[in-house]
Amino acid sequence: MSTNSGSAALPDPDHCVALRDAFLAADFTVDGVLEALGAPAYAALGRGETVPAERATRGGGGLAALVRLFLLQRPVEREAAAETLPVDDCLAGGWLVAEGGDVRAAVDVRPYGGPDGQDWFVVSDLGCAVGGAAGARGGADVVLGVGGASMTLAGLTVRDKGVRALDLGAGSGIQALHAAAHAASVTATDLNPRALGFTRLTLGLSGAAAADLREGSLFEPVAGESFDLIVSNPPFVISPGRRLTYRDGGMRGDDLCRALVEQAGAYLAEGGYCQLLANWEHGAGDWRERVARWVPDGCDAWVVQREVQDVAEYAELWLRDAGDRPGTPEYAERYDAWLEEFASRGTRGVGFGWITLRKSGAARRDAALTLEEWPHAVEQPLGDEVRAHFARQDFLRGVGDDSLLATKFVMGGDVVQEQVGRPGEEDPEHVVLRRERGMRRAMRADTVGAGFVGACDGSLSAGRILDAIAQLVGEDSAGLREATPRVIREMVAEGFLEPVASAAGRGPSMRAPSRRP
Repeated sequence: MSTNSGSAALPDPDHCVALRDAFLAADFTVDGVLEALGAPAYAALGRGETVPAERATRGGGGLAALVRLFLLQRPVEREAAAETLPVDDCLAGGWLVAEGGDVRAAVDVRPYGGPDGQDWFVVSDLGCAVGGAAGARGGADVVLGVGGASMTLAGLTVRDKGVRALDLGAGSGIQALHAAAHAASVTATDLNPRALGFTRLTLGLSGAAAADLREGSLFEPVAGESFDLIVSNPPFVISPGRRLTYRDGGMRGDDLCRALVEQAGAYLAEGGYCQLLANWEHGAGDWRERVARWVPDGCDAWVVQREVQDVAEYAELWLRDAGDRPGTPEYAERYDAWLEEFASRGTRGVGFGWITLRKSGAARRDAALTLEEWPHAVEQPLGDEVRAHFARQDFLRGVGDDSLLATKFVMGGDVVQEQVGRPGEEDPEHVVLRRERGMRRAMRADTVGAGFVGACDGSLSAGRILDAIAQLVGEDSAGLREATPRVIREMVAEGFLEPVASAAGRGPSMRAPSRRP
């Protein structure tokens, strides 16, 4: 692949409309490329393996020429490129460069499917599509395309119509592109002016509304403003210095993520969300206590740790990301510097995960803070589940135990029951309640708890159901009423139960969509 310097002039955005029309006419889309290459070659390309796609596009014009130009970054005969592209305009506008009788792509252009079937395109520097094994190429200001982390954040984001959205650290513009599909206005910021140029190209080539593009660090470009949605895939990598702008924040340790979280509350409108990916250091003490101190006053928070790496694994991951190779003096020197940096702070590991803030206005003592480890499989998109999580926190914060027992509940629409026990035995050893969607949580329950959930159909209050269960199993009703509210709160918090008012649409929805009719 070509190695772009990361500082070459960007293509002319005025050509985006004509180029988009040409791409769509040639079916240079996710579905079109998948059909042309076949599933194995398409999947291999996502892993950065190009040989299967090379074989599938040899000697081809039309769509094959576009795949070779923009995805494989190979030279294509000018005549073959002209079958689908206005080559003269692309050369004049800087989208292509001439090379003898051939043309080459000046930037990486990737078809990308929007959540509602949109045909979008993400533009980035050559050789920097995420997912390959070659590592990032180019200078410090190199801009990467869409990768797994970007898609994770896009799936997590709460999508409300008509909001004012901020993409902080826009990169190639993927979060701004998603926001443009539902927001009334989108502001995109980045410390790297080259990234803002790529954001403009991504939006233009995708047929999306233009964003308000501003250069600057963290919240400096939007001082004094507020937003309903803030999304950020920031340069969260904990590194010895700023080597690559897209990943190295230049602050000590995890201070960049801490600063972003601490400052976000001042830029959120009431009820607004801030959602970001982050790294945090593991040293002495519990990481949860440390990260919880980052949460600003007036905000609830949901922090999910997806993975923990020891310091050696972490250094190796990001050395590979930068294209460093073991066995070279440079690799050894940089590896040692990374470990020295961690040792100076007593860091033993690094956590990776998601942080969501919601501006609730709650006093610090009443804030709903959920910090958890969840390395298990989840079902994306999770935006509706995030919204439901905070709605559940609002309900639980505002209801006492007596009111809780007077509430009618329904079982979550995706809840199933599993019974575990030895074959042939009349009673199970234990019962597991499991959610099939979203976070796919599981909860162990006794027979009383399982029976209670099964009886929650919205017709009787929780207290009335407990009275009936107590009579059925011969237990003291008062004792069950005293002991069960804690369990009910846990079941509501994790989505196994939903108050009838919410289920009937008379309050904020606490339910993520179910596959069931």
